[in-house]
Amino acid sequence: MVKKLIATILALTLIFQLSACNTSKKTRYEAQFLKLFDTMTEIVAYTDTKEEFTNLSNLIYNNLKVYHELYDIYNDYPGVNNIKTINDNAGKKPVKVDKKIIDMLLLGKKESSRETSSFNIALGSVLKIWHQYREAGINNPESAALPPMADLKAAMQHTDTNKVIIDEKASTVYLEDPKMSLDVGGIAKGYATEQVAKIAMEHGYKSALLSVGGNVRAIGDKGVNNEQWNVGIQNPDKESKKESLCTINITDESVVTSGIYERYYTVNGKTYHHIIDPKTLMPSTYFKAVTIITRDSGMADIYCKLIFNVPYEQGLAYVRTLPDTEALWVLPDNTIKYSDHFQKYIKK
Repeated sequence: MVKKLIATILALTLIFQLSACNTSKKTRYEAQFLKLFDTMTEIVAYTDTKEEFTNLSNLIYNNLKVYHELYDIYNDYPGVNNIKTINDNAGKKPVKVDKKIIDMLLLGKKESSRETSSFNIALGSVLKIWHQYREAGINNPESAALPPMADLKAAMQHTDTNKVIIDEKASTVYLEDPKMSLDVGGIAKGYATEQVAKIAMEHGYKSALLSVGGNVRAIGDKGVNNEQWNVGIQNPDKESKKESLCTINITDESVVTSGIYERYYTVNGKTYHHIIDPKTLMPSTYFKAVTIITRDSGMADIYCKLIFNVPYEQGLAYVRTLPDTEALWVLPDNTIKYSDHFQKYIKK
């Protein structure tokens, strides 16, 4: 089993050390692997044996790989109809897909359809243009340029989620507009993280910490003396000597952060990040980073994008309508603002 995992994963390290709490008689194990969702996945758990942890790592990797392939918008996989397959058939025909795609798109479409929503799974035609210019600018900085606004506005005419036709009974997805393109970057990673965490729990695992490129999902607590999991919130200010803004304590909750430091390029000395505001079709300028704490990792992903593209006051009012959800905002001048009860999570 271990050999199979190592052969499959691009990079995997198993690191173990004795827990500081000798009374627990458990060992702390960590696993890391690259490639899936174009990021690093980390798993931490306190288990009685290395074999138990290895089985958990296999379970998470194998299931996360399935979601990675299904939600990919750039690559094809043998025998797999994924989001790219749907996009390739826009305006041509419905595509029969796995229920994992149907369920994720139903949620994404529901959240996209709200009148005040700044989240849209059908924004792919716009985001594709930004992606092309960003990649070109990264590869050749001297000729880096911004997408023409006329091109972005033209692409925006093909983002109506009403034209995303989902047939649950037939398990098909059809894009009526031939120029439409799905981009599920604002939900896919968090949704997959949540589903994989549920699979682990269904297999009897009651304690683990899963991080998929910063989408953190805690399963229970540490399983050691009722200790909570500790998660650091990254400081978006690259010039600061302080790597994290704070450390928070969570149990059975998700923590997701969206920031301008993840993917960006520079044009004429100015940085342009990857979080695009659907209203302006330009990178959002309200914040450097936003962090959400809530139970469901998929919803945390969506909430992050929703409040990243609106002013703080509007975002705070929205968060106050969400049960058991808190948020942290980092403004452009590095000022930090919190929702009403976020600070109760901060480790003293």
